[in-house]
Amino acid sequence: MIYIALLRGINVGGNNKIEMKKLKQTFEHAGMGHVTTYINSGNIIFSSQERPNQELSLVLEQAILEDFSLPIRVIVRNMKEIQSIMEALPNEWSNDTQMKSDVMFLWDEINDISVLDKLPLKPGIGHVMYTPGAILFSVSKEQVTKSGLTKLVGTKLYQQMTVRNVNTTRQIYKLMQMAEQEELQDMSS
Repeated sequence: MIYIALLRGINVGGNNKIEMKKLKQTFEHAGMGHVTTYINSGNIIFSSQERPNQELSLVLEQAILEDFSLPIRVIVRNMKEIQSIMEALPNEWSNDTQMKSDVMFLWDEINDISVLDKLPLKPGIGHVMYTPGAILFSVSKEQVTKSGLTKLVGTKLYQQMTVRNVNTTRQIYKLMQMAEQEELQDMSS
């Protein structure tokens, strides 16, 4: 089965530096297959026997701690879960000069629609929605500072999610689809 591991807080502002080539090796040594990294912010696509996400998260967090001496939190989502998020993500949302659109991937302890009530967002500015596993948020670039989104950073709630912009999320999904095709070809040969 194909999974994505989303690492929280690596290579941000010079902190928690992890080289992607070494991280790929860490995943392989932890028993993951077809490991591919995408950009420097901790997005790792891999295959594994079907296992609970929580179990894979713990295995990967422990491997990262052993290899890098960093207590990095890891969200794991399988292909079906990412596909569901992608189906909920409006096609017209983008991350460009006009619009800021993000996918906030949620740890299990806050993965519920009630999380929307805890966001410090101003009503009527931007669009926000919950889909299992994530909060989807989009706002015009000119209203980002008015949206209340910046008040989220540093909160306890913010510590229980990891954020990727929609462009990155869409690319991750494409890479997962490619990995799934490779896995199917391997199984048929």
